[in-house]
Formats: sequence, structure tokens, C-alpha cells
Amino acid sequence: MIDPRFLAGLGVLVLLTISPGADMALVAKVTIERGRRAAFLTSLGICSGLLVHATASALGLSVILATSAEAFTIVKLAGAAYLAYLGVQSLRASFGPAPEAPSGRPVVGGRSFLVGVLNNVLNPKVAVFYLTFLPQFIDPAGSVLAQSLAFALAHALMGIAWLSGYAYVVARISRRFAGGRVRRWLERMTGAVLIALGARLVFERR
Repeated sequence: MIDPRFLAGLGVLVLLTISPGADMALVAKVTIERGRRAAFLTSLGICSGLLVHATASALGLSVILATSAEAFTIVKLAGAAYLAYLGVQSLRASFGPAPEAPSGRPVVGGRSFLVGVLNNVLNPKVAVFYLTFLPQFIDPAGSVLAQSLAFALAHALMGIAWLSGYAYVVARISRRFAGGRVRRWLERMTGAVLIALGARLVFERR
């Protein structure tokens, strides 16, 4: 029989997964610039980062971020700088030469995957979430690492499904307006959102 606490935790993870944020903005950026295949690889990278956070939380490594203001600030600033960098890339692309259709661009799998991993791992709020929130739904009598990884795996599967569906919608819109003003507007919007999320990460308290 499945532990009711585990089911309750899954319900919360569903709400967290569909909440707009940096992950969705990044997937929109990659979809517009490089297509759905690259966006899927980026989604895999994002969700792989959840396993890193779950393992760090179970091993107690995330305590450093939760208790050390210096460590938290360093990771926070690194994450904010990375989001701003991605946002600037989108803005530059939107003001550059007319973009090609995504299907005509080669997909660099490793790069697309790594972009997703860094976006997730450099977000200290995810680490603190896994450290402070998920333990409420873990049975202390069982293996903390195994249960943490089970939550992360479930979260990752939700994320892949949700972000893949989101990328499909963005790709349809982008394809419909490929090469036009709407597509450039979408690139500028995703760039502005990524920069705004980076700025918010800097000024938000944990």
C-alpha cells in the first residue's frame, strides 16, 4: 500500500511543476530558437537536476545552503547571472538577422541538456525546497535517500511531461509565425522574463 504521505507529496509536486517560472521560460526560449527536440533535451536536463537536489538533501549537503547565508548568496548570484545571460542571448537574437526555422538548425544535444541542468542546479530555492519541504512527506523509518530519489523521479516525470507539452504549444505558435514579428516578440518576451527572474532571485530573501 502506498504511504498517504507520499501521495500528498506528489499532489504538491504537481502544483509546483505547473507553476510558471524559470524552467518554463527557458524551455520557451530553447523551443523558439532551436525547436522541440532541443527543448526536450533541455527539459531532461532540468529534471535531471532534481535528482541532484534530492541526493544532496538526503545526504545533508543542502543544509549548507539552508544555514549558510554566504553559500546561499553565492549560489543565488550564480543562478541569477546565468538566467540573465540566457535572457540577454534571447534579446540579442530577437534584434539580429531574421531567424531560420528551428527545424533547419542543428541540435547540439549536450549543450541543450547542460543548459537545463545548470538552470536547475544553480537555483538555490529548489535545493532549500527539497531540504525543508519534502521531509514532511518522508517516512523516517525508511531509507531517506531512496524516498527522496523516488520523489525526485516522480517530480522529474511530471516535469518532462509538462514541459514537453508546453514546448509543443510554443513550437506550434512559433512555427505559425516563423520569421515574422510575432516570433521576434516571443523571443524578446522570453528574454525579458529570464532577466526579470534573475533580478528577482537576487533581491528575494530565502
